[in-house]
Amino acid sequence: MLRLVIKGGRVIDLAGSIDGLYNIYIMGGRIASVKAVDKDISATELVAGEGLEVIDATGLLVTPGLIDAHTHLREPGYEYKETIAGGAVSAAVGGFTTIMCMANTKPVNDNESVTRFMLKKAESAVVNVLPIGAVTVGLKGERLTEMAELKEAGCAAFSDDGMPVASSSVMRRALEYANALGMVVITHAEDTKLAGAGVMNEGEVSTKLGLKGIPSTAEDIAVARDILLAELTRARLHVAHVSTRGAVEIIRNAKKRGVKVTCEATPHHLTLTHLAVEGYGTNAKMNPPLRSEDDVSALIEGLADGTIDCIATDHAPQSVIEKDVEFDRAANGVVGLETAFSLVYALVEKGLITLQAAIAAMTINVARTFNLDKGSLKVGSSADIAIFDLKALWIVEPSLLKSKSKNTPFGGMNLKGRVEKTIVNGKVVYDANKQR
Repeated sequence: MLRLVIKGGRVIDLAGSIDGLYNIYIMGGRIASVKAVDKDISATELVAGEGLEVIDATGLLVTPGLIDAHTHLREPGYEYKETIAGGAVSAAVGGFTTIMCMANTKPVNDNESVTRFMLKKAESAVVNVLPIGAVTVGLKGERLTEMAELKEAGCAAFSDDGMPVASSSVMRRALEYANALGMVVITHAEDTKLAGAGVMNEGEVSTKLGLKGIPSTAEDIAVARDILLAELTRARLHVAHVSTRGAVEIIRNAKKRGVKVTCEATPHHLTLTHLAVEGYGTNAKMNPPLRSEDDVSALIEGLADGTIDCIATDHAPQSVIEKDVEFDRAANGVVGLETAFSLVYALVEKGLITLQAAIAAMTINVARTFNLDKGSLKVGSSADIAIFDLKALWIVEPSLLKSKSKNTPFGGMNLKGRVEKTIVNGKVVYDANKQR
């Protein structure tokens, strides 16, 4: 039986209230024990031998594997942008051991046959891949999918991400149906009538550039409606890619009332403003759009005080066919799996959030939100682990990203904090030292 020991790293596991120097023992792909270095006499005697691999994590950070609740893997239907296998490799490079993939594929993941196809493809993926089923058939917002069937097939949540469920009555029924199944509905909160033909945040920058703007109110209104419906139905609602101060405040107040609402923010919305659109670079075009500095500040405040539960990448690969066009015509989205941790760690370095809060938002908080048996290093759990060098500096070179698409607004940026190793079920699936 393969045995693995991760020796002497700083282990942070918020689920187990662990933060200190520990040795982690792995057998058969599962956590066998986690022992403090100063209380673990046998650790000083460890040497690699037959059937035993020792990873020296001295000076490194060791955490549960990161979990991304918002990934677009594009397969089936758009394999020229990304595939399940390729996206999984990109995830491993970013320290993610579990990724949840959205339903806006072609065909849409709105029935069990598509879900089973995705899971079959995921069998050869280097990380855990969990499909998210559609809320409505074809993402049309009209007729609910057979949610029970999708859950039985293996879906981890429901979402029409990319398209809001415009009908309040349909959204109400979706929440009621999902709640009966013990599942979460993820909402893409957008009033499309108010957003109109906008292509970036409405404000002084859009005026300066002559681009049609999307008011932040288009998000706020939709968030408020869905929270009221969740309150009515007593169902669990998760708000995807929150980007405005108004939405953060609405969610904060709802939580105080006891509404079962959680939410996520993306690394790009936490670190960039609409100023990134200057120059009309299409890699800065996304939905929701990059917002104002005040909105970014509100997101960081929400992350720091727990209003924002999770950090999710919204990894959205687009090929040059969709991006190398005029800004108005360009597709929305950025790739984010490989840069996510370093971008979030930059907030830690600036003293805006704690390292513990950052790790919680990318591990145990995600697991708790979606009832996943992940995000911790408890004995008996799958040995899904990420190891980071917080001192390492690196430059984002789009051509070197493992994602099939290279649409990142962070090209050329200097970042700190790099993934050294990613371990899934006790197996090293990414080793930075072997990539150099």
